[in-house]
Amino acid sequence: AIETWSKAQAYLADKSIDLVVLDELTYMISYKYLDEQQILDALNNRPKDQHVVITGRAAADSLIEIADTVSEVKDIKHAFRANIKAQKGIDL
Repeated sequence: AIETWSKAQAYLADKSIDLVVLDELTYMISYKYLDEQQILDALNNRPKDQHVVITGRAAADSLIEIADTVSEVKDIKHAFRANIKAQKGIDL
């Protein structure tokens, strides 16, 4: 998690990158794999016109507070419930 976050921090500091997707970042905070304040600082100090998409369930209140948009996605039907293992490129 720390190695990947280091790369993400570089992207968040790069003015030439318009969009950064931080997939499942909410879990890295809730499981305390990464420092929440460090993440908030990087998000708050990114280039003004850079967009960030953060995915994952149970977002920390601090993330919700600084977000422009927060959406909740609910699965109606999921292959996992039909005993289909996670698929590379879809679930992992």
